[in-house]
Amino acid sequence: MFDTMIIGQISLDHNIDYDGREEYISGGAVTFSGYAAAAIGHSVAVVPKGNSKKLDPAVTFADSKVEKIFAVESKTCTEMQNTYFTADRERRECLNTGMIEPYRPEDLPDAEAKIYHLGGLVYGDIPGDVIEACAKRGDVGVDVQALLRCRNEDGSLELRDWPDKMKYLPMIRYLKTDAAEAEVLTGTTDREKAAFMLCEWGAKEVLITHNTEAIVCDGKQIYRSPLRPRGLAGRTGRGDTTFAGYLTERLTHDIPEALEFAAALVSLKMETPGPFKGTRQDVYDFIEKYYR
Repeated sequence: MFDTMIIGQISLDHNIDYDGREEYISGGAVTFSGYAAAAIGHSVAVVPKGNSKKLDPAVTFADSKVEKIFAVESKTCTEMQNTYFTADRERRECLNTGMIEPYRPEDLPDAEAKIYHLGGLVYGDIPGDVIEACAKRGDVGVDVQALLRCRNEDGSLELRDWPDKMKYLPMIRYLKTDAAEAEVLTGTTDREKAAFMLCEWGAKEVLITHNTEAIVCDGKQIYRSPLRPRGLAGRTGRGDTTFAGYLTERLTHDIPEALEFAAALVSLKMETPGPFKGTRQDVYDFIEKYYR
């Protein structure tokens, strides 16, 4: 029994920074979420799908504390080209230059988890029947990115509404969006109103991330915690880290405690490029210094 099972592909990311620097790294929600959740002391399994000859999951997670890798083979691999236009990495262009074969319910391993965290990257990665299969096993956490981010013929990505949201939102305990995704789903730029709407449509707890704060709605009230990073070199993977921290902390803490921990975790992570490789004590120390 794992605390969390993270289902999502590793992506081969070609990052072009605002100053012209380039790098090739392993990215994707499963990478940032897996490292973070395991680093803060939780029992984590990952289910990456891709072409292992091109991108080896064992190499990607070699420096992590992830307990088990249930790799699923695909003929193809997800590849992304990210071009950043500003130093804070808030403005970027993302091109999807390759996609995995979609996950199927039979890709789920013969293992149990308290939370099934679905972290795909592009619409089509994780079909509705996978959400349904996970919901039959336990609590489901969904990063809505993979249900809204659609690939155009030229590889560009755009956010479009999720046509099946009313069917599947009631199956989701934890739903994560950013401010832009929440607007696409609900039609409102008011993050608090959007969070309440998503709860009304069936999600039990809605986490909405923003570059200044993270908020959670449980259908009754809004909880919030600021982000307090001292640097932005590690901005990539911000939402994935926040969600992983929140999900796993909710196993043993109430919403305000889990949210503050997740906000502090991602604030600390944003100071260093790549996934979070610190410790739980590092997060506690950061909370004591910057949140007390």
